[in-house]
Amino acid sequence: MRFYGKKVLFLVAILLSLILLGTRSVLLAQESCDSTCDSGDQGCLTKLTDLCQQKVSQLQGQANTLANQIAQFNAQIRLATLKINQTQAQIELLGGRIDQLEVSLNDLTKAFSSRAVETYKLSRFENNFFFILNATDINDATQRFHYLQKIEEEDRGLLKKLTEAQTTYQGEKQDQETLQKQLTIQQANLNAQKAAKNNLLVATQNSEAKYQSILARAQAALASLANYAESVGISILPHQDLSDDWGKYYNQRDANWGNSLINGQGSGCGGACSVAKVGCLVTSYAMVTSHYGGSLTPGDVAVNSDNFFPGTALFDSPGPSANGHGATDYNDPSLSQLRDALNSGKAVIVGLSINGGPASTHFSDHWVVLRSVDGDSFKINDPEYPGAMNVSLNDHYSGWTIIQAKIYN
Repeated sequence: MRFYGKKVLFLVAILLSLILLGTRSVLLAQESCDSTCDSGDQGCLTKLTDLCQQKVSQLQGQANTLANQIAQFNAQIRLATLKINQTQAQIELLGGRIDQLEVSLNDLTKAFSSRAVETYKLSRFENNFFFILNATDINDATQRFHYLQKIEEEDRGLLKKLTEAQTTYQGEKQDQETLQKQLTIQQANLNAQKAAKNNLLVATQNSEAKYQSILARAQAALASLANYAESVGISILPHQDLSDDWGKYYNQRDANWGNSLINGQGSGCGGACSVAKVGCLVTSYAMVTSHYGGSLTPGDVAVNSDNFFPGTALFDSPGPSANGHGATDYNDPSLSQLRDALNSGKAVIVGLSINGGPASTHFSDHWVVLRSVDGDSFKINDPEYPGAMNVSLNDHYSGWTIIQAKIYN
């Protein structure tokens, strides 16, 4: 009977363990990107951040639909929010440590100052001739000598602690400043994600058919860029560092970024959407940014998903501002309109069509930067041909039609 009793207890214990394990599995399964944490729970925030990152990656691999794009934005917004919460928690924790360090530093400074005064007085007296005269015997003199040595040793230890506290304090303050800068960037990213989601809803009017129409047009426009690049040749070129008084010159086929995918797009451009293949607009934009004092390279522009219409490698009209200078899009601009813009000091990027226009029925085959008026033509920076800085538009595009323009204010 005792044997069976033990056996029953053993089975009950196993059953309870399975129930608890099952309960834990259910709880873990319920944790998701949308779960909540206490603001200061770093472990929970880190776990949810990882879950949100996984969700974003998973959604990016799914089919392009409006619902999926909105879900991506929601996940990215949630991820950005969690990162902000993490950073704020770190700043708060660091702030408490800094406050404690300030108290310790003040206490150590006061203690060291007090000890330094007393040690100085004692050393002045004990190091002179009266040190020996005032001693009752040799043992007394020896004890006084060792006592002075002990005080000096403790002072050196106190000074070391003070120095270490000062170093730690400065390090913590620098860390706090770094986190504050990181927080500013994260908050800007969150605002950009929210704005991009809102722009998508406005552009598509929350209509799947409208979204698919815009997506199809974007892919067709990219196909035109890819076809022209392939006709010229899209081999990667050695990096060149070229610039003049106007700004930087960048080539889309530069080895430093030519193979980078635009907006992470591995397809949709007749193959991988690399900067070398369809990055003439991205590269032209980077040049205009340099003209306005910015330092973005085509590679920097290509990897920032905020610059592009969701699910494509094409700018969300009119595209990002160039170091604070916003653009206005124009279809079928007149030559006088372009000349006036350049003569008034504005930067201009134009889309060229080898087959003519208008823009309503044709797509730009290539984008270049207009730098200045050149008689009845223009001087340009061309991102396709090697070293094509401040060359004539007619050098390679005589007979082509300008069907689009981005004019920066």
